Amino acid sequence: MYYDVIEARVIGELSFAVRFADGLSGNVRFLPSYLYGVFEKLKNPDFFNQIQVADGFVSWGDDEVDLAPDSMYRAISQSGEWLLSRD
Repeated sequence: MYYDVIEARVIGELSFAVRFADGLSGNVRFLPSYLYGVFEKLKNPDFFNQIQVADGFVSWGDDEVDLAPDSMYRAISQSGEWLLSRD
């Protein structure tokens, strides 16, 4: 689908750049407040740096943690960034 992720790369602490199948690209950034529950593992920089793309999803740790590509696509198409925060 057009919102399938085809590339993701870490660009900084708790942030990465992403590109979708239709060419749309942007950034995803986590605020520390978002990092609890399953996402708490992303606090570890070594784990965060294991980012991968599998079947159109951004994921970490053998798919232990992943992000919904359709939500990511919508946010990036509107503002160029998806900011994940619980604040």
